[in-house]
Amino acid sequence: MKKIREDLVNSLYQYDLLKRIEEENEVLKDIILNLDEIDDIINDNLYNYHLSRLSFLDRAIIRVATYELRFTETPAAIIIDEAVNITKKYTDLDDEKQHKFNNKVLDNINKSLRGWYFAKTNNDSITTKLHHKKLTWRPKYVTRLQT
Repeated sequence: MKKIREDLVNSLYQYDLLKRIEEENEVLKDIILNLDEIDDIINDNLYNYHLSRLSFLDRAIIRVATYELRFTETPAAIIIDEAVNITKKYTDLDDEKQHKFNNKVLDNINKSLRGWYFAKTNNDSITTKLHHKKLTWRPKYVTRLQT
């Protein structure tokens, strides 16, 4: 599975740069088909940051992991651990900050997708305080807002 993830990251990295697919792969096609939703999920969980600021490789790693978190039944701990290991292997510099950043982003994405910060009453858009964080409900997932 690790090799498959690395191949997906490589293919998605190439797609991001070249805007074409060199190898036919059903999972890659599905990721590209759902790329807008995946990018929305990622952007909603990047605080004071935007997806376009990430390196192409980190963007590919986070996109593949977000796809798995959103569309597969694979346990989140395995997905996040593999993504962090790929980050350590390919994008970590000597300061080891990048894998920590990706880990935090993916942890936030997992929590939002799993309803960790679920705060919904009726079908209205609400804002509430939970653990001293200001939160807002969105139909697809919940995101934290800065106070």
